[in-house]
Amino acid sequence: MDKSKIPLILAILVILILVVSMLPESSTNHNSSNNVTYMQSSTGKNLVIINFDYSVDPGAVDMFNSALSGLNSTNTAGVVIEMNTQGGLIDSMLTIIDDINHTESLGIPVFTYITTNGFGAYAGAYIAMASTQVWMARGSVIGPATPSEDASDFQSLMISLAQEHNHNATAASLMVTNGATYSYSSATSNGLINGNTTSFNNFLARINMAGYHQDTISESYFDQFVSFISNATVDGLLISFGSLAILLDLYHRTIFMTLLGLGLIILGFLGSQLIDASVVGLVFLVMGSILIFLEFKTGHGIALMAGVAVDIIGTLFLVSPQYDLTAQPYSSGYSPSPINDSFIITAVLVLLIAAFIAYYINRIVRSQVRKPVTGWESMIGSEGTADTDIDPEGWISLEGVRWKARTETNERIEKGEHVVVIGINNLTLVVKKVVDSGRTGI
Repeated sequence: MDKSKIPLILAILVILILVVSMLPESSTNHNSSNNVTYMQSSTGKNLVIINFDYSVDPGAVDMFNSALSGLNSTNTAGVVIEMNTQGGLIDSMLTIIDDINHTESLGIPVFTYITTNGFGAYAGAYIAMASTQVWMARGSVIGPATPSEDASDFQSLMISLAQEHNHNATAASLMVTNGATYSYSSATSNGLINGNTTSFNNFLARINMAGYHQDTISESYFDQFVSFISNATVDGLLISFGSLAILLDLYHRTIFMTLLGLGLIILGFLGSQLIDASVVGLVFLVMGSILIFLEFKTGHGIALMAGVAVDIIGTLFLVSPQYDLTAQPYSSGYSPSPINDSFIITAVLVLLIAAFIAYYINRIVRSQVRKPVTGWESMIGSEGTADTDIDPEGWISLEGVRWKARTETNERIEKGEHVVVIGINNLTLVVKKVVDSGRTGI
């Protein structure tokens, strides 16, 4: 393999791994029916629509903060959360719920609309229950809402949110304790939501908000960047691949891979800070990086593979499943658990890439041991042409330079014949004749 192509191949693989790590647990066919014609209301009030088609993370928190800050009942008729999410970070979820509660305290109703074939799952289910009203489009589901650890505190939270907003508290509680999932029809019949609709237009008409001017808010590019690095799996991958890039640069003696590696590591630790990463996870990641760098001393691949395995374990511990609903700021945690099919696929792919890099490095080490790069010994194995008859001594031309040579067994080599260097005796090269398309004579 052309060594110059290795960095490009690895860069492509890193991108693929990062994409896989961001895939949701289930595929989603999101077809929002938001085709409402904007019109200015005679009252001059606006309807704020938040396009919540993202994970629950610091990027989403920034979006909600931007959308809800500065609102008042004089200029805002209501807020619609157009939801399609499958959960995320618990501390981000609780912060968004606080923002919703504050908006409702200003006399502004907050409506959650789960889009066609969309999800209001895990952390999203709590946010929905915190809304003044919840509506679901055809094909959508709400729930489950089971956190990754002890559910007792979250059962109390869910019941409190449901009762405060006149939702069926028993049905809501089952999303936490039993992992219940409700379709748009069963959620309506159980009194968990206020109703289901055939389209976004129909939803707005039924909540008497169709005539207001709409201000649609989505995540900005900065918010999307924050969301991207606010993912424990991505942070672990960034740190691991950054360490691997620096290790490869130790063998290639370039600056590009080192700069790339340092950039990835910095982004990984920045994202870890955003999610309030656990010390245990960070310690594992640092230990894994040390083992990866130790590969430069060993060269047999064991240290590299062990380091990547430790990094995977560290990624699992990066966001602690332990949380305290009374803590300020809220402690970190996941809803749902970070261990899912996407994480397992990502871990397997990372191990395969690590195995490939270990094999590649091992070949470099073996080639360096087998054939020195400089010095007299590097000439062994080189081929040239006899400038004179060699019987048993004479002269050969090797890469444009004339060298004194002799045969190993006093065989006669005629002028113009191809020879290969098999040894060196003082300043005289020991050669033998090359016959039959590059195979040496005996």
